[in-house]
Amino acid sequence: MNDVSSRKFRSRIFRKNILRAYDSRCTLTGFKFINGSGRAEVEAAHIKPVEHDGPDMVGNGLALSWTVHWVFDRGLITLTDDLDIVVSRYVNDVDNIWQLLNNSKKATPPDRNLDCPLPYFLNWHRENCVKA
Repeated sequence: MNDVSSRKFRSRIFRKNILRAYDSRCTLTGFKFINGSGRAEVEAAHIKPVEHDGPDMVGNGLALSWTVHWVFDRGLITLTDDLDIVVSRYVNDVDNIWQLLNNSKKATPPDRNLDCPLPYFLNWHRENCVKA
């Protein structure tokens, strides 16, 4: 198996595991959309990206809606180790970001503690991605 097909296979397994852990629900918005084909419209996001040697493991992943995934990857939002949502001061429309996110201002954790985001990866995201 070449690197491209190996990566696609690993990505499918990562997605399946993340969606199972989060019940196909965005951890930061609470949205759970299933399209007409029965496919969940949520993405499996790496906390520490693959291009920075982030592993395909549930503890390095979050289930995020497309928009929230984009905002997270660009460091405009992040999470504390206690799963509090932090919005960067560089967000130009903070009020609308908060309207999109969970009212509790916390990420909804997976059902199993074993599947929760690992502090190591959350810390990496805060230190390397977040626009302070």
